[in-house]
Amino acid sequence: MSEQDSQGPARDFIGYGATPPNPKWPGGARLAVNIALNIEEGSEYSPLDGDAKTDTALTEGEGMDTGIAGRDLAAESMYEYGSRVGVWRLLRMLADRNVPYTAFACALALERHRELAERIAADGADICCHGWRWEKPWLLTREQEREHIQRAIDSLQATVGRKPEGWCCRYGPSTNTRELLVEAQIGYDSDAYNDEVPYWVEVRGVQQLIVPYSLVTNDCKLVPRGLQTADEFHALLRDAFDQLYEEGAEAPRMLNIGLHPRMAGHPGRARGLARFLDHIVGHKDVWICRRADIASHWKTHFPAPATGAEA
Repeated sequence: MSEQDSQGPARDFIGYGATPPNPKWPGGARLAVNIALNIEEGSEYSPLDGDAKTDTALTEGEGMDTGIAGRDLAAESMYEYGSRVGVWRLLRMLADRNVPYTAFACALALERHRELAERIAADGADICCHGWRWEKPWLLTREQEREHIQRAIDSLQATVGRKPEGWCCRYGPSTNTRELLVEAQIGYDSDAYNDEVPYWVEVRGVQQLIVPYSLVTNDCKLVPRGLQTADEFHALLRDAFDQLYEEGAEAPRMLNIGLHPRMAGHPGRARGLARFLDHIVGHKDVWICRRADIASHWKTHFPAPATGAEA
């Protein structure tokens, strides 16, 4: 992989090409599945935190022309549903099936919900930090972003008891993010959507592991005018799983499932997720794991190449 330049990461259109490596997942698994539980509620843009208006992203009102310039009390309550109700439903569903998960957690959200922070710690879930706040990093200066990364690390050490293993920004990174994560010694970066297995990139003379994420098998598809029913959500996730499981006989991959408590946590949507979870736990040769486990596995079996070499 090419080193970053002053304009940010170089583009790579080739990747592993037609012959990606066999990941050698534990137990010879055909597929690694990671459940990413996005915890954002309480860290979104809000006039109460000095922002111009209320965030409406991934709410039932997204895209509506409300004309509300300041606090949108309806949108605020839709976020609160996720932290008050939805997250506990999703955690029960995962616990009932002994399914591990990764907390894609915004640090401020856990500061404002200590009970949830304690649950994450007790569950042994790993942390792929979703930022200090659920903010758009490309709107920050380089120094502001550096400050927010360190603030998030310090916060998570206080609430969950440890530094995050990985990082994934809201939607995507700035041109500075990857360098700043290396500087902060974050173990892996998930701000990429371009592959189905991890890979290494060189960042200012340091090899950084990329564990790609997905916005396809993600409940962001449940926003208004998107998928509307549990059956549609289940079909999307199950078809992705079945396709990758079939391919995994020859070329194992990883499958990311992104969940938001204020979206998938609603009962009419959660049923689709429940059916999907029951489907995958009934399969052999599937490694359902934390994201940090995938990163650790890759570092062990596919260690970073020498600086300057192709990843």
